Amino acid sequence: MVFSSLCSCAGWVLSALHELDAAGYAATFLLGLAAGWLLRGRLFPGSFGGWSLRKQRRRFARAFPLAFLVLALLAILGGAIHAPNNYDALAYRIPRVLHWLAEGQWHWIHTDFQRVNTRACGIEWLSAPLIAFTKTERWLFLINAVSFLFLPGLVFSVFTRVGVRPRVAWHWMWLLPTGYCYLLQAGSISNDMFSTVYALAAVDFALRARESRRVSDVCLSVLSAALLTGAKTSNLPLLLPWAVAFVPAWRVWLARPVAMGAVIVAATGASFLPMAVCNAVHGGDWTGATIEQVPMASGPLWLRLLSNGIMWPLNNVVPPVFPLAPAWSRAADALTPASLGALLEKHFEPAVAHWRLPEMQVEEWAGLGFGVTILLGLSLLAAVIGHRKQDGPQAAASGSLAKRLLCLSPWVSLFYVMTKLNLSSGARYLAPYYPLLSLGLLLSPFQEVVIRRRWWRSWALFSCGLAGLLLVLSPARPLWPAEWFIQRHSSRLQSSRLGSLAIAAYAAKGNRGEVFAPVISMLPADASVVGFSADDFPETSLWKPFGARRILHLKTSDTPEEIRQRGIKYALVVEDKLTESWGQWLQRMDARELHTVSLKMWGSHPPFVWHLVEFNPHGASQDNPSQAPNHQNEL
Repeated sequence: MVFSSLCSCAGWVLSALHELDAAGYAATFLLGLAAGWLLRGRLFPGSFGGWSLRKQRRRFARAFPLAFLVLALLAILGGAIHAPNNYDALAYRIPRVLHWLAEGQWHWIHTDFQRVNTRACGIEWLSAPLIAFTKTERWLFLINAVSFLFLPGLVFSVFTRVGVRPRVAWHWMWLLPTGYCYLLQAGSISNDMFSTVYALAAVDFALRARESRRVSDVCLSVLSAALLTGAKTSNLPLLLPWAVAFVPAWRVWLARPVAMGAVIVAATGASFLPMAVCNAVHGGDWTGATIEQVPMASGPLWLRLLSNGIMWPLNNVVPPVFPLAPAWSRAADALTPASLGALLEKHFEPAVAHWRLPEMQVEEWAGLGFGVTILLGLSLLAAVIGHRKQDGPQAAASGSLAKRLLCLSPWVSLFYVMTKLNLSSGARYLAPYYPLLSLGLLLSPFQEVVIRRRWWRSWALFSCGLAGLLLVLSPARPLWPAEWFIQRHSSRLQSSRLGSLAIAAYAAKGNRGEVFAPVISMLPADASVVGFSADDFPETSLWKPFGARRILHLKTSDTPEEIRQRGIKYALVVEDKLTESWGQWLQRMDARELHTVSLKMWGSHPPFVWHLVEFNPHGASQDNPSQAPNHQNEL
């Protein structure tokens, strides 16, 4: 929590000093290490236990810790041997960091693609020093890998402090992290799973402070809550369960006004507040939704509750591999009334409007997942049945009012999110919610009986096996010779719909990190600055190798004079963004075409046509667009 807060605050401070680079980060971390050493007694008042190899062998000789260890190693291995290919990260999260580092500061980027400006930047501030020092994105997966390894301990600590029996919490500390949204992102550069650590830590430190009365626990709880909001705006409703846990410890914090003031400053820099202010200044809307033209909370309230109330559970119970997805889609279309279908198409993304389920769980869609979700449901059902067989008073004992409120509050937060989101990947956004939502489901004393049942343990290990299978088959980071197999059996696979989809998925994700490599090979030697017709495309590839060139976005409203004044001589332009014909654009911009390339960005979409152009200098005679070179390359 301290390191994450340091990175976030350093990003804003170094930007203010125009020193956002490797040297600035080196000085910051040296100062941070010195301060941490001087304050080590207050920051870390407890003593760290020694590491014992014998203890670790005993621990991981047991089935559930061993299953978690194997899955963790598989997930991290996938991140180590495969280049990052998360689409959102390559399209705007890494590019915005590259723009900031090139400028030496955070700045509002000149672009029509406003996601690079408006989104929360928690993971970006963690990524910036890694990119600044290593000049590559290959090691960014370590952020999620380290976060993933924190989950078991945090789950156990929070669960036991709320009242879950230690034996029950011990089993679930290994099982909850095997949810698909956590495992698939453990080797990825997505930004959903890593904020789960902040959500759990915020509640955990607040509960610790109730017992210890230490100001350090209170301060760490505040920092964790701030980092939670700075990671994603969809995490903001989780401030409710944090507040419920934190309120009883507020006197401890107020008793130390100096520490309180320092933490408020640090928490402000780590939170979403700086971005909210920037969004309000540049676009008049603190959320950024208006600037992005994202229709949040569109349509009647009952429609959002209905759609999310159906789709989110479905996305969590669909098997990891679901070949019946086309049959499900046909049945859903047939059963949906025409009036309801029209409303859904108007206010929701197509996948939600038509109740689509994926053939395979991928990190862009996955929620808690089939195995863990079913196990939670069965555990709750078994506990309810078991309670009815026990005496009333003993069965009704379920903890204090404060614990009940803490268990109830995440469900209130979930209800609020359901009223706002109308996106197709809602199950993924709930990654930080799932552990807190599980608290109330596992409080029953009878859960200690349930976890001893043979059927429960069998299903738990079966769900771990399914999760492992998904990690091996994942198109993003396959742990089997997928490329060799597809090349060897390409003709047979293409003869079936599922096989064709598999080929497209593996090819698209495998090539995503280098999708613009053909364009880079065509760039003239003096193309140190390249204009880019930016939109939801994996721009990161154009910067490679990092530091070789700078990419500047073009807006559709830019005039030829404005483009030349920014030092742009060459540009990569996609026809789909233009509001005029290609010939008219060339003539208006006084540019000539150098190359034309067709690049496939998404597995389910046709290739996009890209043009590499050169802007004629002022006073030069205009080339005839019809006589310009036109080298077609289909990729």
